[in-house]
Amino acid sequence: MMGFLQKIKDFFKNIIEFLRDTRKELNNVSWPGRRELISTTLVVIVAVFFFGFFLWAVDLVVSPTMNYVISRLSR
Repeated sequence: MMGFLQKIKDFFKNIIEFLRDTRKELNNVSWPGRRELISTTLVVIVAVFFFGFFLWAVDLVVSPTMNYVISRLSR
């Protein structure tokens, strides 16, 4: 019984130590400013739309071509 209670005590002790270490590390992080955050967010949004449009355009070309090739091979 004592071994079980010791394991529970050690478990909670480890959780508390982990949270303390995490908090210490978060204080060392160099957080971006508001302007940098907004500009990088805009870059990500523009990149997502660009690559989404690009993949859509490629799909418009490749899909009919692949359907044609597959239909020719299945004859």
